[in-house]
Amino acid sequence: MGIVVAALAFLPIANWIPGGNEVESYRSMAGEWLNGTAIVLGAAVVLVILSKRIALLRNATPFDRLATFSARRPLLTTVIVASLAALAYSIVAYVILGGRPLNLDEIVQVLQAQIFAQGRLSLPLSQHPAFFSSMNVVETQGRYFAQFPAGGPAMLMIGVLAGATWIVGPLCGALTVVAFATYLEVAEPRSGVALGALLIFAFAPFVAFVSGSHMNDVTSLMWTTVGIASMAAVVTSRSPRPAVAFLSGLAFGCAATIRPVDAFAFALPAGVWYLARALRARERWLDAAPAAVGVAIPMATLLWINVHTTGAPLLFGYEALWGKVHNLGFHAAPWGTVHTPARGLELINIYFLKLQTYAYESPLPSLVPLIGALLLTRRLSALDRYLLAGSGLLVSLYFCYWFGGFYHGPRFVYFLMLPIALWTARFLPLLAERFGRGSTIHRAGIYALACAAVLALGISVPFRARLYAATYPTARFDADSAAAAAGVENALVFVRESWGAQMVARMWALGISRSDAEHLYWQADACQLEQGIHAAEQSGAHGQAALEALTPLMHPAGAVQPSPFSPDSSERYLPGTTYTPRCMTRIAEDRAGFTLFAPFLLAHGGGNIYARDLGEQNPLLMQQYPDRPVYLLKPVSSEIGAPFRFYPVTTGSGT
Repeated sequence: MGIVVAALAFLPIANWIPGGNEVESYRSMAGEWLNGTAIVLGAAVVLVILSKRIALLRNATPFDRLATFSARRPLLTTVIVASLAALAYSIVAYVILGGRPLNLDEIVQVLQAQIFAQGRLSLPLSQHPAFFSSMNVVETQGRYFAQFPAGGPAMLMIGVLAGATWIVGPLCGALTVVAFATYLEVAEPRSGVALGALLIFAFAPFVAFVSGSHMNDVTSLMWTTVGIASMAAVVTSRSPRPAVAFLSGLAFGCAATIRPVDAFAFALPAGVWYLARALRARERWLDAAPAAVGVAIPMATLLWINVHTTGAPLLFGYEALWGKVHNLGFHAAPWGTVHTPARGLELINIYFLKLQTYAYESPLPSLVPLIGALLLTRRLSALDRYLLAGSGLLVSLYFCYWFGGFYHGPRFVYFLMLPIALWTARFLPLLAERFGRGSTIHRAGIYALACAAVLALGISVPFRARLYAATYPTARFDADSAAAAAGVENALVFVRESWGAQMVARMWALGISRSDAEHLYWQADACQLEQGIHAAEQSGAHGQAALEALTPLMHPAGAVQPSPFSPDSSERYLPGTTYTPRCMTRIAEDRAGFTLFAPFLLAHGGGNIYARDLGEQNPLLMQQYPDRPVYLLKPVSSEIGAPFRFYPVTTGSGT
């Protein structure tokens, strides 16, 4: 196991596979690893030498005293660590991330949480949906809702009702710490290792930054960890514990309503374990049956929600929006790229390479202690085998998934932070077992990890925090406060998106699927596509007819290039194409400043309605709201971070 992890975490396998994904910065990354390792090892050698003369460096460390306290007062220790974790995550959420959903996935899930808070599963579509459509929002049968499983938005609904959605992540992150502490009480008999694993997990930068977000990884990991801890309590008990078994099943089921793949990875081995025990001893059906009932309750709820949204119990929102190509497997992905086993290996390799940095933000590669502990371990407990089996299944499932998720780190392997923290904490004790406690190698290991932690906390983590604090300026814009300050109330506000984003929304309005619209956008010249869309709109073509009209505009891969004219480089340009006055007008609008529309889906203050600016189509919406004043909202320039301004629009003039 250690050798496999080492290969994935250190070797640029993705770069050795022709085509596909590559780790472009591998040379720089490897150089940082070498320099960082040299620094911490050098410092460790110096401290080992000094420890021969300075008794303080040889004596029991403060951590030894903390471990003794933890062994005597485990509940108090858990409360203290979880409370400090909640505080740290709250600082990340409110101070660094601005207390707002920044990523599109977060925005759309908060949108669904707002719908749930109204006591509804979906909302009616506008008469003109192109003004309000978004990438991850399903529009079907005259209604709209988020593509994500209902469990994540349901958790965020608590924050919506409390008036602070940002608090859900920190609270759920802290509850994950409590659940992990409960698991460690059963799985790890050495109090020092258990405390170390708890502290490492609770304050790992990757965990802290993700726990401060609105992403559903946080809530799903919370429920999964509750399931793991409850299951561990059951399987280590000499007698059946049906109530705890029911809790484990309920927790796994709740996790599955949020992130089905991640929950399945750990629920399946747990289910097999329950079943195997029940088949060996009849009384253990008192554990297996309640666990199965626990799983069934939230899953039945999810399937009922699917029936009342997508129309079928097993049809999830993302499949309804993108088709079966969204699912696991080796096939063409929604955006055209064919997912193959080679591509899957590339993505897994990239996840592990990135974990080396993002897990701990340490100058020493983050997975070194984990790899060392795995190599030094001679025997695995049953719970160790379970946790590693779940982790292996998680990696295998994402090996079959076409998309490389990244947000504050490689989030598709976020659940691996549980075993990573545990095995990192075991590294030093295993060194002591192998080479002797207080030996030169053992002390060098202590000093090296201590130096790495100090450098991470003093340099790398603050740098990462500043970097995150400067990201997503558009999503951080508080439209409600800005509108109130500008005196904009009960208005119709058109939000200026880029020309390219407008064309994508217009293709959706023509009945072209999200997947087909993506193919067209990335393989057609923007001006040619603009003319084709306009012609389809004028002719009334819709659905398959509109798609057939636009398909001839697509060019072979590599024929089109990023636009040399627009600040939005996603717009494509076919060299030699002559741009019409209509297209040049759109380019001029891009240069005058644009933003993203999705964050404004969550703006409701002042009675304002925010809609996507669609230029000459805007009068359609003005006619629907004839009594409202009309404004155009956009940045004053195309520079990143440029201030926003509300521009009054004369009725009948469009924008």
